[in-house]
Amino acid sequence: MKPLWMPAILLTALAAILHAGVFMPASATALFAFYAICLMGLLLSWRFHSIRTFTGLLILFLSEHAISYYCPGHGAEQSANIALTSVGILLPLNLVLALTLPERGFTAANLGPAAVFLFVESVTVMVLCRPATFAAPQRIAHHANAPSLPFAASLCFAAAALVFLTHYLLSHKPADAGFLWSLGASLLALRFAGMPRISTSYFAAAAFLLAASVVETSYRLAYHDELTTLPSRRAFNDALLRLAPPYTIAMVDVDHFKRCNDTHGHDIGDQVLRMVASKLARMTNGGEAYRYGGEEFAILFPGKTIAEVFDTLESLRAEIEVSKLRLRGPDRRQQARGPDRRNQRTRSRLQTGHAIRQLAKQSSAGDISVTVSMGVAASKSARSSPQEIIQAADKALYRAKDTGRNRIETSSPRARGARIATA
Repeated sequence: MKPLWMPAILLTALAAILHAGVFMPASATALFAFYAICLMGLLLSWRFHSIRTFTGLLILFLSEHAISYYCPGHGAEQSANIALTSVGILLPLNLVLALTLPERGFTAANLGPAAVFLFVESVTVMVLCRPATFAAPQRIAHHANAPSLPFAASLCFAAAALVFLTHYLLSHKPADAGFLWSLGASLLALRFAGMPRISTSYFAAAAFLLAASVVETSYRLAYHDELTTLPSRRAFNDALLRLAPPYTIAMVDVDHFKRCNDTHGHDIGDQVLRMVASKLARMTNGGEAYRYGGEEFAILFPGKTIAEVFDTLESLRAEIEVSKLRLRGPDRRQQARGPDRRNQRTRSRLQTGHAIRQLAKQSSAGDISVTVSMGVAASKSARSSPQEIIQAADKALYRAKDTGRNRIETSSPRARGARIATA
């Protein structure tokens, strides 16, 4: 949940700085920061092929220009009201549309429609906000006279926030959290539209949160396994550098995984790995699971001994053993129809019922159950390195596989003897 609450902390800190009088940036400083952040975000989006973030930053850039030009005193009061209403409605809706764009690379076919759409919207807002179309050219020179955000715009912001939050809770992608908090910063920017420095600062914060989501996404891809969403081997190696005795390492391997792949296909094998990873992700007793490679996983228990984690691992092994992966049967439409049923209308009711039961039996769903073997080793002294502990856990894992699989073996002879005696 870090991608969700970390931007909230940054946005709250910015609001406290701006409204507590601790620091108030000059207009030129705030505008320069906004331009710099937008440029940085656009370059990052281009480098990491994120059309969604690129389009979102363009939306923020156009919205800030419309608000900074019309609301602080460059247009009539009627123009400022129209500009604020237009941006308040279009900005959240455009951000939602940007989130739905497919990530298929920066090509004219992918980016062109969004660019044309934003251009048409910008021209329309400019035409509607022309001061010459109104008879009363009253200027808005102070924030006290600034227009308030209409109810329709507030409703659009609330609906967009609900969409982003729901999307994040379902997918857990950092980009969704970036869009959510960028939307919140944009709302504050429109709330203080009559105060250029504060409004531009909030727009800069919105652009920063959106650009930071690109970095967070890159971190997620580098340190998390895409298939299982568990931390990857790179994250595991980094965690080893921070370990201090005592600690315990458990190596987990899916039994007969190659046979499962050969029998059911790689898609089913991927589902098996996801199922096992989902059990490991809910590890208790202070353990952290990692995708080590292939069908092998690793679990770190900082500050724990083998005796303290053995029951936890045994419960995990038993839970995976009783878990079932439901498989669909073959599609009825792909099965051979046999003799033409239109010519078999004289069959008896008993024969018809038997044929239906046979078809249902053939297309019924099947279940796959898998087991795991584990090898566990713990640090013996301050001089023992994590690599030595991993090798000891690997040896215990091979011993578990050689002695029947679906079991836990430890590197300590004393612990193995106690386990055999208990059994």
